[in-house]
Amino acid sequence: FAVVPFDRLEGRWKLLQVDGVNLFEREADMSAYPFTLRVRAQGKPALIAEIAAAVPTADNRDLNKMAIVAMTGVTALVRGTAVRMEEKGITYPAEKIRDWLTTADITHISNEVSFWENCPPPSFKSGVVMCSDPRYIELLRYVGADVIELTGNHLWDYGYQHLIPTIEMYEKEGWGYFGGGRDLADALKPLTITVNGNRIAFIGCNYFGANWATERLPGSAPCSPNDPKDLTHQIETIRQLKAEGYNVIATLQYEEYYFYESTPQQRRDFAALRDAGAVVVNGSQGHHVQGFDVNADGFIHWGTGNIFFGDQTFSRGALTTMVDRHVFYDNRYLGADLRTAFIEDLSQPRPMTPEERAELLRTLFAVSRFQ
Repeated sequence: FAVVPFDRLEGRWKLLQVDGVNLFEREADMSAYPFTLRVRAQGKPALIAEIAAAVPTADNRDLNKMAIVAMTGVTALVRGTAVRMEEKGITYPAEKIRDWLTTADITHISNEVSFWENCPPPSFKSGVVMCSDPRYIELLRYVGADVIELTGNHLWDYGYQHLIPTIEMYEKEGWGYFGGGRDLADALKPLTITVNGNRIAFIGCNYFGANWATERLPGSAPCSPNDPKDLTHQIETIRQLKAEGYNVIATLQYEEYYFYESTPQQRRDFAALRDAGAVVVNGSQGHHVQGFDVNADGFIHWGTGNIFFGDQTFSRGALTTMVDRHVFYDNRYLGADLRTAFIEDLSQPRPMTPEERAELLRTLFAVSRFQ
């Protein structure tokens, strides 16, 4: 345990709540936080001016220097999830965790499926060929989406021609996108955003294999132009972005595993992106939540689980979702605030109870790495 200034936190440390106050929330009640130092002086004006000049007066938790990025897992508004949306309302899946997303400065959604106005009505037996009704974009509006990841494996299920209209829908909403695009050059292009002085860059690719963009066709980004499984291009781009002063968030649509631990190859590939300079590496493929690899260089989450895709009921891990709220301050990465939920009714994440959360984190920490 240690007490350090807020702006000196590091991603390898876990920020503890004190008296229920979470400093990684903008809404934190600082009047109730016990570790706050206030300096007051009274007396001769000249002496007070001298003291004021010698004592730092700037707040080291200035909300105007903070940025919160909420990273999520797999979204696919199809099958059982879409059936529930038709029955109970389009925003039904997000109603119990909406504030986790809307209170972030940047909310990330990895939507694996294209919208199509002639998409067949949802069914529990739709299989793995998927599309979404354009009306369902209301769910993404409801959670305050800002950034859409396009590394998913199902963008072309009903034809590549539906992806560009889908991208145009995102652009109309004012949302950025990365990890896919109108063609290969667009798909490989990182997305850069500045929030309260924090320079943040998103870059992602599809390692697993589907719907890759070409010079003529829209699709997901291969990890390198000539080899989808070669991380060289991602590594070089991350290094360049870091040199330009960006905090890089890298995502991988990796091979899908239905267990908590990572594989040796997964650990090597994700670590390669962090070693290149990414402060956050997110496993966007993970239908099953996986553990972490945390050190002074950054935070790796091998799999965040499904979020708005809840009909994989065969596994407790596939019904577990995590929203990782990454906090940046004065253009530095401070750490992650991990939110945990279970997906119920084939569609709706609800926050875990303290007992459920403790059980999950014990399981994940047992298969995670910390340095």
